[in-house]
Amino acid sequence: MPIVAHVSEADRELFGRELDSFVPDVICDAHMHLWAKTQLPPTGWEAFRQLEEEVIDLAAYRRRMAELLPGRRVAGGLILPGAVAATGAQLAAQNDLVAAEVAADPGWRGAMLVSPEMAPEHIRAEVRRLRLSGLKCYHVRSGKAVTWDADIPDYLPEAQVKVAHEERLSVTLHMVKARAVADPANQHWIRHYCETYPDMQLILAHAARSFNPYHGIAGLAALRGLPNLWCDMSAVTDVGACEAIIELLGHDHLLYGTDFPVSHLRGRCVAIGDSFVWLYDDTLNWDTVSFQPVRPVFVGLESLRVLKQAAWHQRLTDSQVEDIFCNNIKRLAAP
Repeated sequence: MPIVAHVSEADRELFGRELDSFVPDVICDAHMHLWAKTQLPPTGWEAFRQLEEEVIDLAAYRRRMAELLPGRRVAGGLILPGAVAATGAQLAAQNDLVAAEVAADPGWRGAMLVSPEMAPEHIRAEVRRLRLSGLKCYHVRSGKAVTWDADIPDYLPEAQVKVAHEERLSVTLHMVKARAVADPANQHWIRHYCETYPDMQLILAHAARSFNPYHGIAGLAALRGLPNLWCDMSAVTDVGACEAIIELLGHDHLLYGTDFPVSHLRGRCVAIGDSFVWLYDDTLNWDTVSFQPVRPVFVGLESLRVLKQAAWHQRLTDSQVEDIFCNNIKRLAAP
């Protein structure tokens, strides 16, 4: 089981050598999770159970961010409910927790966890009551036997997107299917939703699920010209995904995100063939896989290295890098 870790000397050394001069003083996190352990389903979600606190609120998140990004100030961003498989009272408690944290810190926006069976007017009433600014859907709520092959409307019905348009909400979409954004059905629904509902801001999580960067390289060109389409780069650790977004959609549609607590696992995702595999600190005997010992670092640091390389390849200015780290999410949130 991968371990949600505290900072190590290897993490500190890498940040100081490669990232300290790159990461701005102020950042915003467009993809992070808060939760309480009582809101988790009875089985699974081991990584979410490992943190010391019973409630992972903004205070707990900031303590962890001080380990990942020393000396930086997290000025806000978008809070996503963490226990996406929660049901009933647990689901409602997730949304209440996000709302309470947003109310206490105006720098943050919050997303409401939704299920496809929710009535549109219920969603409208809840986002108004809780003063939330976005929706979060997830494929495990689709009702399909194999949720990894679900079509987008299976877990994000068009009627809910219409509410997001009318209420000027963001929607964080974790698309699935084997080729992710390179899949024609995913491309169709993303373009249809964005063009039909222009006041809805659609955020494609994990660089449009380009854990295999070749999917982003192949698929993102079909989504050019959509001003309400954004990509966060959370937990992406293979070179090419962020660069494809900058090249095809523009740096001003790329959002920094950590995917906390995934940011504090050690390892990385690697593209293999037409898919990808996650390698964590417990996947291999890292002392024997190379001629010298290998010491995995935080996923969040590997992700920052990828962003740095994309910025370098695309010749981004300091101000454009600052856009990705904070200004773009602020612009997305503007009325």
